[in-house]
Amino acid sequence: MSKRDYYEILEVNKDASPEELKKAYRKQAIKFHPDKNPGNKKAEDNFKEAAEAYEVLTDQNKRRRYDQYGHAGLGNGNGFGGHGGGGMSMDDIFSHFGDIFGGGDPFSSFFGGGGRRGKAVNRGSNLRVKVRLTLEEIANSVEKKIKVNKYVACNTCSGTGARGGSSFTTCSTCRGTGQVSRVTSTFLGQMQTTAACPNCGGEGQIITDKCGDCAGNGVIKGEEVISIRIPAGVSEGMQLSMSGKGNSAARGGVAGDLLIQIEEIKHDLFERDGNNLLYEHILSFSEATLGSNAEIPTIDGSVKIKIDPGTQSGKVLRLRGKGIPSVNGYEDRGDLLINLVIWTPKNLTKEEKIILEKLAKSENFKPKPGAREKGIFSRMKDLFEQ
Repeated sequence: MSKRDYYEILEVNKDASPEELKKAYRKQAIKFHPDKNPGNKKAEDNFKEAAEAYEVLTDQNKRRRYDQYGHAGLGNGNGFGGHGGGGMSMDDIFSHFGDIFGGGDPFSSFFGGGGRRGKAVNRGSNLRVKVRLTLEEIANSVEKKIKVNKYVACNTCSGTGARGGSSFTTCSTCRGTGQVSRVTSTFLGQMQTTAACPNCGGEGQIITDKCGDCAGNGVIKGEEVISIRIPAGVSEGMQLSMSGKGNSAARGGVAGDLLIQIEEIKHDLFERDGNNLLYEHILSFSEATLGSNAEIPTIDGSVKIKIDPGTQSGKVLRLRGKGIPSVNGYEDRGDLLINLVIWTPKNLTKEEKIILEKLAKSENFKPKPGAREKGIFSRMKDLFEQ
């Protein structure tokens, strides 16, 4: 599906209220509805695109992730995201958003009935799983295969719930429409309301011979091995989703989503601060005084750096681009910040003590007035603001 900005699709500002979103979606849906544009594939795509935008922006959690991370916060285009226009059938879209137009057949009042009946579309429940990732996996993206226990379509009846797959009869109450209308008298006059048929549950048909394996539900308990592509740059607590990979729905409905929550495994060497990585490198007194070369680990392998003579404890070096990639792809890759710490030996030999006592008398080994530098946190703050 298109990766156009959702706010642009609905032609609203980023601070649009739910009511403004609803009004904007209604406008786009009427404009691009397939009944108004028969045979127009572009209009159908725009119709689905508007449904995708509305579905995300009216979900508080999805909208927050989208505002923070863009499309990558919802997924990477390989099955991730909200339901999305790309993962929803027309009937699914009508089932989810038909209430905007007030009635089971959401567009009948605009297109003279439209030919689409407001039959209920069963929807499977969502599933939630946690995926634990190392920092290396987060930095480079990874594909994980997980086994999920879930409801799957019954093989015996192909998910229809009927023995042989064709044991159905049209509901006599709603005559196959899935809806019943009722006229009530109010002080404003007579009003007609429409609701799901109580006899068939809004499906428009009744099973006459239920499948013995699933008892007519169309689903049974099973399991599925699902391959999940995790985009680079995800972080602790972020939630991705795979459309249609949750529990299968009763009698051939729309499957729920698989919600994937990210957990970071603590790294032995690095601490993460957004897209930057923090690393502490220990120097000996002589290395800091005389200068040296050091091999520093990074998330992609080791690199060599130069330690200048006279380096002070707490100095922070920056290796640009050696951090974590941005999950939304809009920002540069983070940096590796190296905090240099001078190690002070605890156990000295008699000879070493004599040498240090002599050096201590030298003016070069005495702190100069005003030589105290900023603390580590102040220096690192300065680096972040550069």
